[in-house]
Amino acid sequence: MRKLQIIMTGVAIAAFISTPAFASDHGHNNKHDQHKSHWGYSGEAGPGHWGSLKKEYSACSAGTQQSPINIQTQRALASKVGEIKFSYQPTPVAVVNNGHTIQVNYAPGNTMTVSGKTYDLLQFHFHSPSEHMINDKHSNMEVHLVHKGADGKLAVVGVMMNTGSMLNALAPVWNRLPHELNKVTLNPGTINAADLLPNNTQNYYHYMGSLTTPPCTESVSWYVMKDAVEVAAKQSAKFSNLIEENARPVQGKNRRFILANE
Repeated sequence: MRKLQIIMTGVAIAAFISTPAFASDHGHNNKHDQHKSHWGYSGEAGPGHWGSLKKEYSACSAGTQQSPINIQTQRALASKVGEIKFSYQPTPVAVVNNGHTIQVNYAPGNTMTVSGKTYDLLQFHFHSPSEHMINDKHSNMEVHLVHKGADGKLAVVGVMMNTGSMLNALAPVWNRLPHELNKVTLNPGTINAADLLPNNTQNYYHYMGSLTTPPCTESVSWYVMKDAVEVAAKQSAKFSNLIEENARPVQGKNRRFILANE
C-alpha cells in the first residue's frame, strides 16, 4: 500500500504513514479527544501548558519569536520584500482529520517563490477563529498554506477568511470531510490551492515567527495576506462543529519587525 506524507497541523511534524493504519476506528466524536493527543486547545493540554508537556515543546514557552501575532497595520514598516510567485496546479489531495484541524496534503510539484527562494507546497489547513489578528480583530477563519524549502526551512502563507459569500474552492474538501479521528479521505478529483488565495497576493505582511502548534519551532517565514477571502457562515459552521475552536492565542512581538509589502 503506498504511503502518504502527512505533515501535521499548524506547520508541524512530517511523518510517513500507511493509509490503512491511519484510518482509525475511534468514531466521529473527536472534538479534541485529549487522551489521544499530547496537546490541545483547552484545559491542562492547552496552549498555556504546551511548553511543559514535553521537552521537545519547550520553545512554546521559552521561544522569543512565536506565532501567531497581532499585526498592527499602522506600525508595519513599508518594504519591498518582493513579489510572491505562486505556481500551483490542480492536483489530487488527501484530506485528513487529525483531531486538531482539517488538513489537505498536497501532491508534489507546486511551489511559491519569494525573494529568490522557492518553497514546495506541502499542505494547507484551517483555524477557527483566525490565529493572526489584524488591528486587534480576529477573522472568522484562517487558512495556512505550508511550504518547505530545499534547506528545510518553512514558509507559511496565511489568508484571512471573513464571513460572506460561499467559497466554492472549499467544496471538494468540505463535501468529503472525514469525521473519524485520523481518517484519510482520498479525493478522486482535483483541487487548486490558488483558489484559496485573494485576488491581490502582492500586498502582504511578512515577519519571522514559528509553528503555531507544538513543537513551536522558530525560524518560520510568515506571509500574511492583507486581503481576505470570503467564506459562507454555513461553511465555517461545518468546520467548527467538527473541530471546535483551534486557534493559539497571539504571542508577543518581542521587538520583531513586521514588514508590509506593497
